[in-house]
Amino acid sequence: MKIIDLQNDDTDEWKRVLSRHYSPEPKLVNEVTAILSTVKERGDLALIDFAQQFDGAVFASEEFRVSEKELQTAFTQVTPKLLNALKAVSTNVREFTLRSKRVDWTHTNTQGALVGERFDPIDRVGIYVPAGTAPLVSTAIMTVSLAAAIGVPEIVVVSPVGSSKKINAELLATLQITGATEVYKVGGAQAIGALAFGTETIRPVSKVFGPGNAYVTEAKRQVFGFVAVDLLPGPSEILVLADHTANPAWVAADFLAQAEHGHGSVICLVALDEQLIPAVRHEIDRQMVSLKRKIFLQETLDRNTFFVLAKNRDQAVNIVNEFAPEHLSLAVEGAETIAKSIRTSGAIFIGNYSPVAAGDFVAGPSHELPTGGAGKSFAGLTVDQFQRRTSLVRYDKESLRKSIPIISQLSAVEHLDAHALSATIRFD
Repeated sequence: MKIIDLQNDDTDEWKRVLSRHYSPEPKLVNEVTAILSTVKERGDLALIDFAQQFDGAVFASEEFRVSEKELQTAFTQVTPKLLNALKAVSTNVREFTLRSKRVDWTHTNTQGALVGERFDPIDRVGIYVPAGTAPLVSTAIMTVSLAAAIGVPEIVVVSPVGSSKKINAELLATLQITGATEVYKVGGAQAIGALAFGTETIRPVSKVFGPGNAYVTEAKRQVFGFVAVDLLPGPSEILVLADHTANPAWVAADFLAQAEHGHGSVICLVALDEQLIPAVRHEIDRQMVSLKRKIFLQETLDRNTFFVLAKNRDQAVNIVNEFAPEHLSLAVEGAETIAKSIRTSGAIFIGNYSPVAAGDFVAGPSHELPTGGAGKSFAGLTVDQFQRRTSLVRYDKESLRKSIPIISQLSAVEHLDAHALSATIRFD
């Protein structure tokens, strides 16, 4: 854990310390390139080889797709309480999605032509759902639900399996509730390759969504352009801006929850009260004792946890906007007002009773958010990313007549006389 005291430091050293960007190692880049190239060339045979190499699973091509029987069996293995919880979350996400979708519109321009936009769901999307140490049912909800709500007809999910060749029953049930139309037992960079290029078993998609490990993220980066991708989300992050009104125990609990995301997680406290830092550290130590994964959590906290003591609110807001955290928690007096000054966070959790875990699991907005400072230029996953936009233009004779002088002038400047002719010929 590193402490940065800005009350006695006028430099911008904190910017260097807190800076983080997606910059893959050359070895990782080369490995992913090789995997993608192999999938593109060999299709199913590549997936079979990689499944055995990385997961110890022996597959035949026809075994990759989850069968209808497996899907139905999954429902019988899930408790009613969990099913009710999954349905409740899906309802929240769907309602949020439908309120934020883009809608068609038309307008008459100055010359009288009809212009507008039309938004259609993408025909076929691919969604990666991680399932390493545990099945990420919340990720399935926060991605698949958006696609289904907007009417994407083909929603293809890929998720890794081990030697058992089975996808967790809770995850399969979630995928059915949220609206997945195809599910495949494929993970890693090879899964992204299969979605992008297609194989004999998995038809290619138009856009790839979902978080994953470093190999998955790098694979998404490399296939961008061949297909569209949503984000390149890296290790998860939280920044808590806190003052004397914050409860140190609650801040510590949020930090420990974030540490559960893994060793790459970045955890930062920007404190406006110097007593908060020792109080939060004490609470972390106290709460850690009762947690099952204390060794894992301690390693994560030791690696990427920062405590920043800010001079004042203006400086604290500046730090937040520069850091551009995936999750921002405002445990401060006047949190609503401060939230209006934040322009780069993936999601803002306002007030002491808004834990990030609520956003992870139940609130409504998708929890797939920009990391590594990408929030300065990218938003989190939204429903409009499952829509494609088409411009609409319709002229009648009179509106085109009014436009010809403008078309002729611009055509002359750009030396494109055929452009002008294509309009004037209609009146010759």
